[in-house]
Amino acid sequence: MITLELAQRLRAAGLPWSPASGDRFVIDGRDMDEHVFVVSELTIDVHEGPGGRVLRFNGTTEWALDSVEADDVVWLPHEGQLRAALGRAFARLEPVGDGWAVQLADGHREVDVDAERAYARALLTRLLGA
Repeated sequence: MITLELAQRLRAAGLPWSPASGDRFVIDGRDMDEHVFVVSELTIDVHEGPGGRVLRFNGTTEWALDSVEADDVVWLPHEGQLRAALGRAFARLEPVGDGWAVQLADGHREVDVDAERAYARALLTRLLGA
């Protein structure tokens, strides 16, 4: 899983998110950073409200949380979503030592301890135009 810091950097760089079933997210800034939530029709669903998208919590009384604005959470995209966001810029993924490297079509290469983090770093580089 990518780190919260990487996810925050992707968000700041403009990575768009349309919440969908299976998406992971963290509620940032409410002392809940260590809890990863997953959008699921059974417990957390996406609702289009007058003020924008809202993530509604169903049957989660232990959190005393009814809903949270989508803008108040940080999406933790998974490997497939990161690769899809890279699109044609992605060239290959390869193991390197104890980690993984993502090679972009322009020759840029990002290495990290796991594939998702390497994809996230490559996408961040692409979004920032570096």
